Amino acid sequence: MTVRRYLERIGAPMPGEPTIEVLRDLHLRHLRTVPFENLSIHLGEPIVLDEAALVDKIIDRRRGGFCYELNGLFAGLLRALGFRVSLLSARVHTPDGEFTHPFDHLALRVDLAERYLVDVGFGTHSSYPLRPDWPEAQADPGGDFLVVDAPDGDVDVLKDGEPQYRMESRPRELADFGPTCWWQQTSPESHFTKSVACSRLTPEGRLTLAGDRLITTVAGERTESTISGDDALLDAYRTYFGFTLDRLPTDPKSAVVA
Repeated sequence: MTVRRYLERIGAPMPGEPTIEVLRDLHLRHLRTVPFENLSIHLGEPIVLDEAALVDKIIDRRRGGFCYELNGLFAGLLRALGFRVSLLSARVHTPDGEFTHPFDHLALRVDLAERYLVDVGFGTHSSYPLRPDWPEAQADPGGDFLVVDAPDGDVDVLKDGEPQYRMESRPRELADFGPTCWWQQTSPESHFTKSVACSRLTPEGRLTLAGDRLITTVAGERTESTISGDDALLDAYRTYFGFTLDRLPTDPKSAVVA
């Protein structure tokens, strides 16, 4: 029942055998349906890496989440459909050329006849799974992606020549990401606590609601407008992302410090 409701959530039919064609279809449907968002942090909702809690949030309440939630629950769906899935820890590349701490990002590896990097929780990223052992750049609607060897058996993922994150090869459990998930939602140093954002892929590009700014990208052209008023913002979440909030998240950028 949960699998069927999850597939209905992303508009996918019940698949047959686990194949790369099925994986590609589920990956794209997920990105276009389930938003990458950090609203729980600014609504005072604890983020718990428990399958029942994730099902309630993402499937029943039709919300989104960040990497631990999105890739964590997507892994459960893929396993239920017969895919072999590993959860992998990654460190995100920073503007100063360094990498963040371990467990800063959760990505997936799916083993079919070949291995695939699956990631529906990194915001703006590839539309389809990537081959982690492919020697050349891989063309994708999201850009040209290259996966190259890094020290200690890790791999670096690059988009259009720019490093995105460094991923380990050692499989992890979802609970391993719990402490960093807590840090991401509570630390003033976490970029998730510094702003409010909700975003999803569209057939034409991307749609993002950042605070009160609606950002639409179509064929690489970005358009931005301001949504004024609480009712209009609540309606925007319903219209563009398909879920209903009973109140707006608190935007830290507009908070007044006494």
